[in-house]
Amino acid sequence: MCGRYVITSPVSKTNKLVKSAIQVEDKENYNAHPYQKLPVIKKYKNGNTLENMQWGLVPSWAKDKDFKALINARLETIDEKISFKKLIKDFRCVAVADGFYEWKREEKEKIPHYFFREDKKTIFFAGIYENDQFSLITEDASKKISEIHHRQPVILNQTDINRYLNLELSGSSFLKERKKPDLVFHQISKDVNKPTNNTVSLIQKV
Repeated sequence: MCGRYVITSPVSKTNKLVKSAIQVEDKENYNAHPYQKLPVIKKYKNGNTLENMQWGLVPSWAKDKDFKALINARLETIDEKISFKKLIKDFRCVAVADGFYEWKREEKEKIPHYFFREDKKTIFFAGIYENDQFSLITEDASKKISEIHHRQPVILNQTDINRYLNLELSGSSFLKERKKPDLVFHQISKDVNKPTNNTVSLIQKV
């Protein structure tokens, strides 16, 4: 799964990709976590926008007030799950990031790592949304990343964004066939474990 990531200067990173940014500021967030409002790219008839949505999706059909918001959706079953099959067809979005965190289990503790593109380019997570909430799509980890965790977020190249947002194309089929960018990672401080910690030191190698 993906449960924490980094996004800095989202407006500057996307100003050539969207027509407008709606109530999004160029802030630094080194500990983006579920239930926060975070910047995503959405498509409208008159162009793409960057806007804030809450990470964690409660499906409209959920009647239980204690229903736990879904922060991730598995690519392998997204066309089958009642929670997601309509959303991958009609409600797609792309979250913007610098990198993301994952934890490796070693005996009785979990060791945090920071992942980012080898070419240092912006990361674009494939997502789905409903109303003002979104989930990130995940897939089986590549061999390299599976050393740390068995799942990873589905990452788009910048040139893939408009194709993914094109609802005339099958979203899941495109994601399964896309070219995956190369990622690198390093171990970081356990300070990241506390969501209120939010400084650049979180991504520094230890």
